[in-house]
Amino acid sequence: MKQSYLGKHALFGLLGAIAVLTIVPVATIMPAYAVDDIEGTDAPDLTAVQAKIAVKDYKGALADLRDLAQDNQQADVYNLLGFTLRKTGDFTTALTYYNKALELKPDHKAAREYLGELYVETGDMAKANEQLASLQKLCPAGCEELEDLHKAIDTKVTK
Repeated sequence: MKQSYLGKHALFGLLGAIAVLTIVPVATIMPAYAVDDIEGTDAPDLTAVQAKIAVKDYKGALADLRDLAQDNQQADVYNLLGFTLRKTGDFTTALTYYNKALELKPDHKAAREYLGELYVETGDMAKANEQLASLQKLCPAGCEELEDLHKAIDTKVTK
């Protein structure tokens, strides 16, 4: 009787260990927020760039995006340039590219989200909340970009 009690606990322990070993590696390779949100129908093929961003090869993505930006005045290209630069810590240049994306397409939801996240990261919560308000107008029924920026703001506020 006692052996089956110990065997049951050993089985649950083994299953728990398998679950942790399976879930943790999957969670660490999850792509960055919403980089798959290409909004323009005129966007060049950004598949290779998105793959590099997903594995955090920001240097490689940046090289590809700079080449694409020479031939494409396109909001998705500028948005991903801003995203990649922000992830490398170049907030000033990232801000320039987010603004270029929004000049070309003021309703670009991903650019609004990422610009808001840049403001969160730099501590300008008033401007982050302006981007949140813009997303609330663009997505009255809610959207992923609105939800992600809201989480980023909430996380910063509670820290």
